[in-house]
Amino acid sequence: MSKKVLVVDDSPVELANLKSLLNDHGYQTVLATTGRECIERALAEQPNLILLDIIMPDMDGYEACRKLRADPKTKGIPVVFVSSKNQKADHLWASMQGAKALLCKPYTPEQILQTVRTYI
Repeated sequence: MSKKVLVVDDSPVELANLKSLLNDHGYQTVLATTGRECIERALAEQPNLILLDIIMPDMDGYEACRKLRADPKTKGIPVVFVSSKNQKADHLWASMQGAKALLCKPYTPEQILQTVRTYI
C-alpha cells in the first residue's frame, strides 16, 4: 500500500509540481488549496504526512497546523511547512505550531523526498 501525502498550497503550479514528484516516487497524493480544505481532507483521508504552505487565503498554514494538532483524529499526522518564509523566526514559529520542519521555496526535489522519507 502506498503512503499518502496531503499537499496544501494555493498555487496550482506548486500543487502540480509536488503531486508529480511524489507520484513519480510511489506516493499517493491528496490535494488541497486552503487551510480549511486541508483540515477537511486530513480528517477524511488520514494521510501519512502533510506538506503545508504557510501563506494562503482564508486560513494560513500556521492556524491550520494548530487546528490539526488540537484534533485527536489528526494530531498524530506529521506536518511539514513548505514556504517562501525563511527567517529564523519563521522556523521557530513553525516548530511552535507543532510542525516537524520548514522547507523553504525554492526547494530541490531531493529536499522534498528526503523530508517525506524522514517523516513517513
